[in-house]
Amino acid sequence: MSAARTGTPRRVLIIRLSALGDVVMASGLIPSVRAVAPDAHLAWLVEPAGAPLLRHNPRLDEVIVLPRPEWEALWHAHRWVALARSVWRFRRALRERRFELALDAQGLLKSALCAWWSGAPRRISLIGREGSHRLATERVLPAPDPLRPIGAEYRALARHLGAPGAAFRMDLAVGAGAREQARAKLAAAGVAGRYAVLCPYTTRPQKHWFDERWAELATRLAAAGVRPVLLGGPDDAPRAGAITGHAPDAVDLVGKLKLDETVAAIADAALLVGVDTGLAHMGTALDVPTIALFGSTRPYLDARTPRTVVLYEQLPCSPCRRHPTCGGTYDCMRLHTPEGVLAQAERLLAAASPAPAATSARAASSAAPSSGASRDAASTEAGPLVAHAPAAPAADAPPSPVPAPGGDRR
Repeated sequence: MSAARTGTPRRVLIIRLSALGDVVMASGLIPSVRAVAPDAHLAWLVEPAGAPLLRHNPRLDEVIVLPRPEWEALWHAHRWVALARSVWRFRRALRERRFELALDAQGLLKSALCAWWSGAPRRISLIGREGSHRLATERVLPAPDPLRPIGAEYRALARHLGAPGAAFRMDLAVGAGAREQARAKLAAAGVAGRYAVLCPYTTRPQKHWFDERWAELATRLAAAGVRPVLLGGPDDAPRAGAITGHAPDAVDLVGKLKLDETVAAIADAALLVGVDTGLAHMGTALDVPTIALFGSTRPYLDARTPRTVVLYEQLPCSPCRRHPTCGGTYDCMRLHTPEGVLAQAERLLAAASPAPAATSARAASSAAPSSGASRDAASTEAGPLVAHAPAAPAADAPPSPVPAPGGDRR
């Protein structure tokens, strides 16, 4: 940010209203803003679903919640006057905060309106879809990057502000109370010792892996002494039985943790395996060994940390995003096998775990067979999930019920 042109702002508003995964990735703007305006009052405007991701963060001075559910209820009730009054009150409350800089990190009309309502004299639009950039004073159009590092567009916004590249680190904070509640719920479900979080669910079927493969992976993790724990939102709960019915050692906590408790449960995990969903991105943000399974989408290939592995195979039709052409076979996701995922899990856990745990993991592995009817003899050996290896340094390590996890916008 050019101090000569604008001065260092004293009050800054970040606007990223929705999509849990994008709120997680945009959280790198918090340390980036702090790098260029360390003493500024820093606020974040978000819809209610995403607020628990931010409210525990000591590097934010304020979390402002957009009253969208109230406005929608008034709209459906045809209470136009009450709706107009509520919108006006919210606009006035934003203006009274006297923000000097508003960062529209969503780049949609609804977020641009909020930036405009704030009255900030400097309003920066990221990409600016739906003509939203016309309500901004500046627009950031990220240059194409074939690797798409995690949070690429938000990194571009941070660079535009003048923040050094190293300042951008996804920034999730774990609340003490949420951690206590998460640990209590895990213990009540019989989880003790190391566990792996499995995140199978998101908003679009073309981003899903297959239930039978999740079940096989869960069984083999359990056989190796790493308890599989399924997480997701309340809308996903009816589907969990399709996995746990074939993997009895898997623990079903889908829809049973609040969002900030989910963050805490992920932070304590030994491993996370997930599809393109906000919960998977949380693993990377929290520096948990993470395996991300991508197919129809490719939000990033470079997670900027050796503790996250992105599994993605380019097909002629991929990434198809919201327009699959395979007729529902989802061939891109079929390329991910339980054996391949387990091999990556072995490597990540070997780098992250102390050597003494190796013995117990091998004992558990040899004591319990893995499932699966069609695998050859070599693939049915679960093998140790911990080995003697030094811990790998993290390149980008960061110093209400869960909504149905949102995917990317693409």
